[in-house]
Amino acid sequence: MIIEVKNLYKDYYTGNLVVPVLKDVSFSVEKGEYLAIMGPSGSGKSTLMNILGLLDTPTKGNYELDGENTLLMNEKQLAHMRNRKIGFVFQRFHLLPSDTALQNVMLPLTYAGVSPRERKSLAISALEKVGLADRLNFKPMQLSGGQCQRVAIARAMVTSPDILFADEPTGNLDTENSKQIMELFRMLNNEGVTIVMITHEAEIAENADRVLYIRDGVIGASEQEVQNE
Repeated sequence: MIIEVKNLYKDYYTGNLVVPVLKDVSFSVEKGEYLAIMGPSGSGKSTLMNILGLLDTPTKGNYELDGENTLLMNEKQLAHMRNRKIGFVFQRFHLLPSDTALQNVMLPLTYAGVSPRERKSLAISALEKVGLADRLNFKPMQLSGGQCQRVAIARAMVTSPDILFADEPTGNLDTENSKQIMELFRMLNNEGVTIVMITHEAEIAENADRVLYIRDGVIGASEQEVQNE
């Protein structure tokens, strides 16, 4: 089991007002699984993704990542876990606009202390894998939305993480580019990468092997199960 979430709650506070966002969330993900978490806007799915990706902490509950209790970790340990285990893909790409595709993909390797020569070699290989060997020196403004997302995926995978978290990865893409990104995710999953994808689109969720549904902070194995809570 690579992800084990038990009785997870997340509250936000506005003055004296408590706003519950996640309510008693429990589920697990097997190593090598491709899971989609589907829900409408405001359902709590992005908050859940931030907790899974170690970018936020729950109010209470338990979250184990690859057998380690993340709630017992300090900031340095969490950062090490993120760099070693996790890749992120976001809806808005989050690329540095002044850097080339190659420089953007090299960035995580810089933080990991990889030598300049090896950084470049690994980044080129990652961009070749996503079909952008001829766009190494293009900046984001010179690339299409689909190409920018491919750069983002190459950047997420260049450190060979065990798990890829994708938050609405096709939200800014047209149908054809969305299809290509889903084909790329399937290729990565077939190579053994665990994928957890957040989406509000049913046709995108269908690309995963399993779908969980979230609504009003409650998660279940079916839409009916969530609605009956």
